[in-house]
Amino acid sequence: MQDSQKRVRWVYESTSNAELEARYDQWADMYEQDLASKFAWNAPERTVAVFSKWVQQNASILDAGAGTGLVGEALIKAGYRGGSLTAIDLSRGMLAQARRKGIYRHAHQMALGEPLDFPDDIFDAAICVGVFTQGHAPAHALRELVRITRPGGHIVFSLKVDTYETGGFCAQQEALVAQKAWLLEESTERFQPLPKGEPEVWHQIWAYRVT
Repeated sequence: MQDSQKRVRWVYESTSNAELEARYDQWADMYEQDLASKFAWNAPERTVAVFSKWVQQNASILDAGAGTGLVGEALIKAGYRGGSLTAIDLSRGMLAQARRKGIYRHAHQMALGEPLDFPDDIFDAAICVGVFTQGHAPAHALRELVRITRPGGHIVFSLKVDTYETGGFCAQQEALVAQKAWLLEESTERFQPLPKGEPEVWHQIWAYRVT
């Protein structure tokens, strides 16, 4: 467990996108063994359970920060179609793992927080799990997700509780509501996404409808 904890903390201590990308590339082969097996990472299943309340199974979906494809696998198990899934991630190494699963129609290297190479209103929904956290995607990345999601579509994401409070997410989410860019559909109670390895970490899940 100790080696797994060191790898997780090493990645989360990245200070730039370039460093984060390089560290995820190195972690890609061990990522699922560390998170799913040793830390009991449950955020993909929990977030997909909320997502499925609001998004039809024939929707075109962006998995934003797809990693090795754990969220994609959870979507397939929930009845969504692989041919309608698009993945983006900062790390080529993580995307290589995701592509091997054969569940995404497209997989692109892109970084949340930077302009995304998609036209406006192209997706019916976006899902983002485990990316809005320490040293990862910034709060303003939410605006790009709104831009590329069609009106009436949904954006569902997990968010580290202390990041919501200190990382500008509360202000950004409320500003998008005030600007009538989206409406809140649901926010969950906080939960432990890493109960075996990092029980002091707490997340919430948020679901918004783009207006």
